[in-house]
Amino acid sequence: MDETLVVFDLGGVLIDWEPRRLYRRIFAEEAAMERFLAEICTPAWNAELDRGRPFAEAVAELAARHPEHAAAIRAWHERWIEMIGGPIAGTVALLERLAERGRPLVALSNWSAETFPLVRDDPRYAFLGRFERIFLSGELGTIKPEPAIFEHLLATTGRPAERCFFVDDSPANIATAERLGFATHRFRTPELLAAELAARGLLD
Repeated sequence: MDETLVVFDLGGVLIDWEPRRLYRRIFAEEAAMERFLAEICTPAWNAELDRGRPFAEAVAELAARHPEHAAAIRAWHERWIEMIGGPIAGTVALLERLAERGRPLVALSNWSAETFPLVRDDPRYAFLGRFERIFLSGELGTIKPEPAIFEHLLATTGRPAERCFFVDDSPANIATAERLGFATHRFRTPELLAAELAARGLLD
């Protein structure tokens, strides 16, 4: 069998993560919610949580800077699980088919080590057990699209980049992987991923 390692991102590929799912319950107006997510709990701020910054520290510091939004900022931690919409069924089905065929599988995810157990320990996400290893940014102290996290995966698995097929929904993450020599697929739908896997001979 072709021993290409299939590397899956988690959030947005196998698991539906969307902060707006929570914040639409907090903000009455969409525009106010979007300003909050663009200016207060920003993607850059969340990236530091993914890198391993403690939630308690990050939330306290941000709430002190924006006391008028303190309750909404605390919700990022206290109600984090409400951002999760469940498994992305079509991609999970592909993961299961790959596993059944003996395809080597790992996950590479920007995810806080504090919040990941909330999903990992939920029976709805038992498919995470299909991975030989899950590389979490929050445990490694480096995040995609930084090259270091990809290089750590290669060193740990002992595979060259050209023997890895990387699936992620982020263009920036895909760009770094391609520069390092990975075969890649920017995820949009399970159907398009299935076609790509078949075209590459990774799934019959």
